[in-house]
Amino acid sequence: MGDLMVSRFSQSSVSVLNHLHDYSGHEDVDSGGRRRAPEAASSSSSSVTTTTTTTTTTSMAYLHQTVVLCELRHDAFEECMPSGPSVGMVSKWRPKDRMKTGCVALVLCLNISVDPPDVIKISPCARMECWIDPFSMAVPKALDTIGKTLHAQYERWQPRARYKLQLDPTADEVKKLCSTCRKYAKTERVLFHYNGHGVPKPTANGEIWVFNKSYTQYIPLSVSELDSCLQTPSIYVFDCSAAGMIVNAFTERQEWNASMKDCILLAACEAHETLPQSAEFPADVFTACLTTPIKMALRWFCSRSLLSDSLDPKDIDRIPGRQNDRKTLLGELNWIFTAVTDTIAWNVLPHDLFQRLFRQDLLVASLFRNFLLAERIMRAASCSPVSFPVLPSTHQHHMWDAWDMAAETCLSQLQSLFDNPNAEFQPSPFFTEQLIAFEVWLDHGSEHKKPPEQLPIVLQVLLSQSHRFRALILLGRFLDMGPWAVDLALSVGIFPYVLKLLQTTATDLQQILVFIWTKILALDKSCQVDLVKDNGHKYFIKFLDSVGAYPEQRGMAAFVLAVIVDGYQQGQEACIQAGLIHVCLRHLENANPHDTRDTHDTQAEPLLLQWLCLCLGKLWEDFPEAQMIGLQADAPLIYSNLLFEPQPEVRASAVFALGTLLDCGFDSFRDGLGGEQDYDDDKKNMAELIIVKSLLKVVSDGSPLVRAEVAVALARFAFGHNKNLKSLAAAYWKPQPNSLLNSLPSLANIRSSSGAYSSSSQYIQPGSAIPSQIGPVLRVGSDSTGVGQDGRVSTSSPLASSGIMHGSPLSDASSQHSDSGELSRDGTSNGVINFTRPRSLDTALYYKCIMAMYTLAKDPSPRIASLGRRVLSIIGVEQVVTKALRPNTGSVRQGESMSASPAPNFPGLARSSSWFDMNAGHLPLTFRTPPVSPPRQSFLTGMRRVYSLEFRPHQLNSPDSGLADPLLGSGGPSAVLERSFLPQSIIYNWSCAHFSRPLLGATDDNEEMLARREERERFALDRIVKCQHSSVSKLNNQIASWDTKFEMGTKAALLQPFSPVVIASDDCERIRIWNYEEATLVNSFDNHDFPDRGISKLCLLNELDDSLLLIASSDGSVRIWKDYSAKGEQKLVTAFSSITGHIPGVRGVNAVVDWQQQSGYLYASGERSSIMIWDLDKEQLASCIPSPSDCSISTLSASQVHGGQFAAGFADGSVRLFDIRTPERPVCTRPHNRAERVVGIGFQPGLDPGKIVSASQAGDIQFLDVRNDTNAYLTIDAHRGSLTALAVHRHAPVIASGSAKQNIKVFSLNGEQLSFIRYYPTFMAQRIGSVSCLAFHPYRVLLAAGCADACVSIYVDDSSQAR
Repeated sequence: MGDLMVSRFSQSSVSVLNHLHDYSGHEDVDSGGRRRAPEAASSSSSSVTTTTTTTTTTSMAYLHQTVVLCELRHDAFEECMPSGPSVGMVSKWRPKDRMKTGCVALVLCLNISVDPPDVIKISPCARMECWIDPFSMAVPKALDTIGKTLHAQYERWQPRARYKLQLDPTADEVKKLCSTCRKYAKTERVLFHYNGHGVPKPTANGEIWVFNKSYTQYIPLSVSELDSCLQTPSIYVFDCSAAGMIVNAFTERQEWNASMKDCILLAACEAHETLPQSAEFPADVFTACLTTPIKMALRWFCSRSLLSDSLDPKDIDRIPGRQNDRKTLLGELNWIFTAVTDTIAWNVLPHDLFQRLFRQDLLVASLFRNFLLAERIMRAASCSPVSFPVLPSTHQHHMWDAWDMAAETCLSQLQSLFDNPNAEFQPSPFFTEQLIAFEVWLDHGSEHKKPPEQLPIVLQVLLSQSHRFRALILLGRFLDMGPWAVDLALSVGIFPYVLKLLQTTATDLQQILVFIWTKILALDKSCQVDLVKDNGHKYFIKFLDSVGAYPEQRGMAAFVLAVIVDGYQQGQEACIQAGLIHVCLRHLENANPHDTRDTHDTQAEPLLLQWLCLCLGKLWEDFPEAQMIGLQADAPLIYSNLLFEPQPEVRASAVFALGTLLDCGFDSFRDGLGGEQDYDDDKKNMAELIIVKSLLKVVSDGSPLVRAEVAVALARFAFGHNKNLKSLAAAYWKPQPNSLLNSLPSLANIRSSSGAYSSSSQYIQPGSAIPSQIGPVLRVGSDSTGVGQDGRVSTSSPLASSGIMHGSPLSDASSQHSDSGELSRDGTSNGVINFTRPRSLDTALYYKCIMAMYTLAKDPSPRIASLGRRVLSIIGVEQVVTKALRPNTGSVRQGESMSASPAPNFPGLARSSSWFDMNAGHLPLTFRTPPVSPPRQSFLTGMRRVYSLEFRPHQLNSPDSGLADPLLGSGGPSAVLERSFLPQSIIYNWSCAHFSRPLLGATDDNEEMLARREERERFALDRIVKCQHSSVSKLNNQIASWDTKFEMGTKAALLQPFSPVVIASDDCERIRIWNYEEATLVNSFDNHDFPDRGISKLCLLNELDDSLLLIASSDGSVRIWKDYSAKGEQKLVTAFSSITGHIPGVRGVNAVVDWQQQSGYLYASGERSSIMIWDLDKEQLASCIPSPSDCSISTLSASQVHGGQFAAGFADGSVRLFDIRTPERPVCTRPHNRAERVVGIGFQPGLDPGKIVSASQAGDIQFLDVRNDTNAYLTIDAHRGSLTALAVHRHAPVIASGSAKQNIKVFSLNGEQLSFIRYYPTFMAQRIGSVSCLAFHPYRVLLAAGCADACVSIYVDDSSQAR
């Protein structure tokens, strides 16, 4: 919580986990540095004792501590649907209906001096009534005095109630009293107190006794009569012998009368019992316990303690102080008694019963606390008080021992206080001891253990200024244990206490109060109403703007404010008036003083930046007044500087905030602006331009979290600019006969007047055309003059005449007739969305937005692609068809549900993803679009189809495939419905979940993980040393052979470092994992559903920990999987396109990638592409190195020892070594002797950074030393014109090459050929096909070879076969 809190906390003798502020290094937001496994290096180095110090140091250079993609945002992002804090529900911890007792009826039937006939009194017997001896004065005066005293005793517990007193009444008087009380109380509770010490016991039917007018007879009054007059809600107190009779009668009546459910009863004894008559008790001992508990408890305690000899019972009445003053002796005793009884009740009673009896009504709560005392005292006199609802037995609860100890401690000071009234009272150690017990539970307790019984005491301690800070710290630790702990604390009743504490000005409580409120609001959003009502938002705004607070704590304050304004207009208005917008923007502006991408060394705490963005985004959401204030304060410019922050959460939050500033095109936005029309017309468009340009810069961001928010923001933009975007989309994909694709304009050649974009915002390389694999299917209602009033396109429209609105470019007369339907002939345009006035931005910008939407629709992440297709549907591109799903596969794409009707498997669709291509001859049949449906008044059906998340290939025989259906209604009553179809942001709800998790100290049980890593490090170090000193003789012993059953052969293979597993893939991106020791298939899955892209590379990430499988496709798409070795359990961690400037899904790029664990960098390049360096820890493009050659890069290899160094082989045969510290020029350039494609490259084993091995397609293998300016120091002619694969062992001095001529050669680093594996046609010999891939085991001399015949073979050295 910060060093200040820790120091203060330690002064309070409570041990909080060291450096509470370290929770800023949480799972989903880091400080910008890479996460490193703790203690890995030290633990590993200590485990190796057999090697020298030099060897150990050298070996440790190979074990990288960098761990990437293991944050919470990577845990099933594709499937997660975060809900955020609870929305709109009545929380269980809140009393469902607060109530108070409005009227009290006191009925005393004492008949002083006349004993009832069924009672035989002992001598001496109990005589005191309300602590008054009725025989000490005249009977009438005694009766009146007792009545007034009872009134005063009840009034202490409920001073605002109306009291009615009846002394020795008749039946009619009692009935009238009950009716009067109900009339006054209305719906409030009525208390009926009955003292029947002067009348007979109740009857078996539950009748109580009163008097006739002359007091000559006892008159029965039935329970039913009493209940019909008093009604409910009510509470009855019966202080008489055999009071249980009445309870039994009420219980029987309640079984058939549902209205009595809100009826509570307290009775002095069981049905067969008589009240205690011992002189040590008052006659009304039950009433004394209920109304004067402290006096009764102390008198009873003194008679049984060692103080009985030294303390006169009358001295108890002289205890100094007031019961409501906790700084006095009497107040301390009352405070401790309340804490003890509350604790007993909370630990013994069921949750619902505790809420009803102890939290719903203050008077009822007081009576039931005191009832627990009555049970303890009266059971000692063989009398059992009864209640309805029935309570468990509590008279032997161990907390009574704590009360006795506290009472003795306090009473032991009584004589000294009498002797010296000025003497200082010494508080009891009760609360200190209970806090220690609570702390002990915090050190050892958990959700699965019994809850801490001291929790109600912690609540009571919050009332004390001396204990408050320590209690809040312990409470914060408890709340940090999880949502269950927060709910538990709220159910105890902590909410009003911490709410009232926001009114304090004590600075030492600010940090912990912000933390506690963070935990509360992470569970229950409904508290926002209470905070705004009590002006609590001002407390958090002031804290957010404070300088002394730690950034992560201010981030929590921003979270609290974000919840306050989330969907709550009163909260939004209150925060605007308090200046929240300017406070947040000022801190954001100070955190990013320069608009550059290289100034992040001194950035602010990411958690603070993230929640400043989210807070303002929630404040602007659907609130035009706040949006206008943000626009006037240049918020778009401030936020645009945050789009390149190193943390994906910050970038996503900034995109979310920018998106909320975009106008969705609804009149309600403009209606809220009032007199700001001039600003809306002029400056708002400029602000919107800045926002859209900013969004376009991060369309290709490496994090799906960011791209998801970009898609949501672009959806809002598309909705607001639907008219312009739809027209451009229709014109852009307008088909042309015979030369459709060649005629499409290149977006990169379109220049806007505002200047060019950076490379990250360009989606098409200059001069390139849209390939046939990615054509969209348009469902466009154009906004030109050719659109009829029902949204259909007339035959006179240029779009219709050119064939864009028909099912096929081969439109004939019949198809035009069917498409045109019943079209408007007046030529007027009603548009699809009508705006109050036209708005238009730069046309080139619209084109870039369309292509950005298109890029998102083809995103490697299924979730982002679904969002992208949804955005395209808004501008009329309803179906984005890539190709038919892979036939005969049972797998469903991750994150998407199976379509209700499977796509038809047309033969041409496998090669052509767009129905436009069918005109080029791929599909040998002619078809027409079925007739469109008649005009409809309602647009809802069309909208439903447009916004459907499922986009299926074009259904040729679908009865509802008319391409001219209206998409979006005009701004009428359906506007709210239309808006509800917009995709929703997830970053806010997802970020809220962070605060529901433990924030103080370590959150995960990583002991097992560290133990596994240590074991793997020991294994790796041992194997590395053996590899470095190995002398490989022959590597041709085949220990396993696996038929992968890939139809197109094996494309890539990879050996697991710590298990006997080989991973293989084919050109259709099927992944199969095989255990070569057990010869069993471990798992099989599809990288994605479009099988014609091909695999470029398989890599393992975090191989010393829970490894991830990186699968790079030939189109540049990268997908990273976790749990890939568990059958059917694989999950997509992240996915992105590693080649910017290229649309994902387009084959022919031949992207090459390699992974460098030490730096956390992924290097990628493709044809006519720069070298992209991706920081996977930040999920961000770290840098871009322009390709130094006109030829494309054909292979990449990253050094696994020296971070930031990588080598590239080019199609012209040249080899270049790069260092990211000097990205402007390569370290060296070496050409191969023959100008043919380099097919393999790698760094030689060891720590020497300058030695490289490369192989060209011509068959020569070169050994290079960059320190030598001449040519290669060694060249091997391994294969003559047929070399297809090269593998360099990471640690052993061996390399291997494969040939298309069905042979493999293994060489030493000196060029000596060690093995020659070839195809033999004999039955017993090894059979290998054309070699397509080779891979060494990282820590053993094992070689995996994949062949074109779908066979994967594992080879081992002769000396290793025994092992």
